[in-house]
Amino acid sequence: MRVIAGTWRGRRLEAPRWGGLRPTSDRLRETLFNVLAPRVEGARLLDAYAGTGAVGIEALSRGAAHVTFIDRDRRAAALIRSNLARCGLPDNGVVLCHDVALALARRAAPGPYAIIFLDPPYDRAPAPETLDAAAGLLEPGGLLILEHARRVAPLVPSSLHVVRALRAGDSVLCFCAAAPGGAETRIRFDPRAGPAAE
Repeated sequence: MRVIAGTWRGRRLEAPRWGGLRPTSDRLRETLFNVLAPRVEGARLLDAYAGTGAVGIEALSRGAAHVTFIDRDRRAAALIRSNLARCGLPDNGVVLCHDVALALARRAAPGPYAIIFLDPPYDRAPAPETLDAAAGLLEPGGLLILEHARRVAPLVPSSLHVVRALRAGDSVLCFCAAAPGGAETRIRFDPRAGPAAE
């Protein structure tokens, strides 16, 4: 696992030494940042269910102004701090060891954020209430990106609408924007037709 581009391009990041944590692959991060490229420089970003911190660290490497990392696992929080140290301990990266749903609901990570990235446990979709709380932390024009397994069908609350969905292997990146007064939608993936909302 490495930083793909920017200040720390090529820097190796430490991988987890325990089971149950599936970091976002280099390939999927590259796909993500190909889409986000014009938005990252100078942006405030929230990396929730952060795991290794690779997504947030990639954003910092590419010029993000600030990244807040949240993960409830103390081992993951320590791993993120270790990976930040490998990149020179930037003071614009903050690590919170906290349950993501509670942290978002209680606004423990003060927004607003231009980009919010959520990568929950691979076979589980976050509750609509968690996505709704995250939507409340978006700045105007901001994006929330949810990474999930292709077989998972997240329920997107009315505070968000899906603007794009990209598949890479078994993973899907679902890009959402704030949509006050919208309708709840369930995201499904039809391998013949591409992502769609029901």
